[in-house]
Amino acid sequence: MTNMVLALTAVAVIMGGVLAYVNHLTSGPINEQKEKALADGIKSVMGVSDLTVAKTDEVKQNDAKGKEMTYIIYQVKDAQGNDLGAAVQSTTMGFGGDLKVLVGFDPEGNILGYTLLEHAETPGLGAKADKWFQKGEKGDIIGKNPAEELIVSKDGGKVDAITASTITSRAFLLAVNNAYKAYKNTPAE
Repeated sequence: MTNMVLALTAVAVIMGGVLAYVNHLTSGPINEQKEKALADGIKSVMGVSDLTVAKTDEVKQNDAKGKEMTYIIYQVKDAQGNDLGAAVQSTTMGFGGDLKVLVGFDPEGNILGYTLLEHAETPGLGAKADKWFQKGEKGDIIGKNPAEELIVSKDGGKVDAITASTITSRAFLLAVNNAYKAYKNTPAE
């Protein structure tokens, strides 16, 4: 019995060490990949490839349930230094877990574009949010201004929800609405 316990303990310690080492080796490349995805996402949602992030702000505000949320606002300028607006990172709880969205706004608050940075939605259903709300699609929100809150039509709004994924659609639109509020609450330069 003692030999088995010692053997299992030794295997667990060795495997724990191997896992820690592999985690250490992969953490750098994983972080680099996330940074590249964010940089590409900012270019994508702003619709411009030649831009600079002039300033990064964090805005904390409470959601509808009173939970404090942090929004990251990337103030963007073009090559000539003209204000293009901002890309705002917003996270809400979707059907399967966190739904992290990056939304681009022009200086007036109109939506330029969006991309999903992370999600745990059901493949084939909620995962359709990456395309469903894009320009020309059924739930098109591009060009709209969330000053008038974006709400799914099932709840009396004007945005078509993803078929069989109303919870994901609500969570997505909440993330966009919250991103807009954070953008409007960004401290002036």
